[in-house]
Amino acid sequence: MRIIQIIFSRKAGGDEDRMLVLFFNRIGWPTSLPTSEKESFMKNVIREKRKALEEIVTSSNLPLRPGVENFIDDALSEGVPVMMLIAYSRNGDKISRSIIDKLGHDRISKIKIIGKEEVEGSFYGQLVLGKGVSSTLDEQLVKEAQKAVSMEKQRIAEEVAAILKLTVDIDTSPSENFEKIVATLRAGAEYAGLPAQNCVLIAGSQSSILGAERVGMPCVVLRSSLTARAEFRQAKAVMDGFGGADLTISRLRHKKWS
Repeated sequence: MRIIQIIFSRKAGGDEDRMLVLFFNRIGWPTSLPTSEKESFMKNVIREKRKALEEIVTSSNLPLRPGVENFIDDALSEGVPVMMLIAYSRNGDKISRSIIDKLGHDRISKIKIIGKEEVEGSFYGQLVLGKGVSSTLDEQLVKEAQKAVSMEKQRIAEEVAAILKLTVDIDTSPSENFEKIVATLRAGAEYAGLPAQNCVLIAGSQSSILGAERVGMPCVVLRSSLTARAEFRQAKAVMDGFGGADLTISRLRHKKWS
């Protein structure tokens, strides 16, 4: 089971939905499951998986990754701002409370936690997400341009569909969760007082990497047991952990990605 999971994780690039589809395509879907109910079945499996993961992550028995405390201490001692991004996590508040307890309040008091409130209060959040002030003319123009591009994509799709005698409806709107990731990354850079390109995101999922790519923020991936062989092509580097020959503040500051 573990080997199969690693193989699918690599093929899916860390995307849990794709990995689950690959898994059931390989071993077979439940025989009693009608094709029309596959989507709802997938949602139920993912929901139960996330529920179990939440219980594991928030458990007081689950230790932090080895070396993370020293990594944070080194960053703080060298004056490197450390942001903990929880706004786009489904269970961000619960997870952050668990991490705070494990890192200790003294260390956490020197770290900025970027939650939903911080994102909405950021300059980007106020302008783009409409939380507080009206969008500037430039932002409005960007939104109108995005709408025009979406409409053109749909028009082309309909022309192709007409030729093939198909019905096509393309969802050209950005995913809500992806926009949350982008907004959180921009808010993190804003609170750090640095342009996005001068920050580094330490991530573990494909969606986080794509969000970092969107805002121009370098990203370093830390592998987990589930993503040990996954491919993260957009990341600057993929490492196994903190300290030693892996991820250190010195490597980040000197941009020694490999």
